[in-house]
Amino acid sequence: MPLIWSSSIDNLDWLELAALYRATPLGNKPPEALRTAFTNSMFKCFVYEEGKLVGVGLGKQIVSNLVSLSSGHKKIILYSILGKEPFYKKFGFKRMSTAMAIFENQGEAMERGYVNET
Repeated sequence: MPLIWSSSIDNLDWLELAALYRATPLGNKPPEALRTAFTNSMFKCFVYEEGKLVGVGLGKQIVSNLVSLSSGHKKIILYSILGKEPFYKKFGFKRMSTAMAIFENQGEAMERGYVNET
């Protein structure tokens, strides 16, 4: 069965998306938080197989598709799981030196290596 690619959130099952996030190393994100994030994202990419959501981070194909869709924009900002930066470098992404963040749980963010004191 072929993969079906979509950029629409019109019929997206947010509970299914949250389950997919939990099943992958993307983390435990509540459906409402995902709805907010994806509703506010200019470009989205979802992959279905036999009506089931199978990818929102399906490796090279999705990233390549998103980079292509956003071609011509002044900047593309991507959040990555710590340690996955080499994967994104293959697409031309560079580490930002000006990003700052405030996390709900700053201690946990520091433990995971997302932020540091400097």
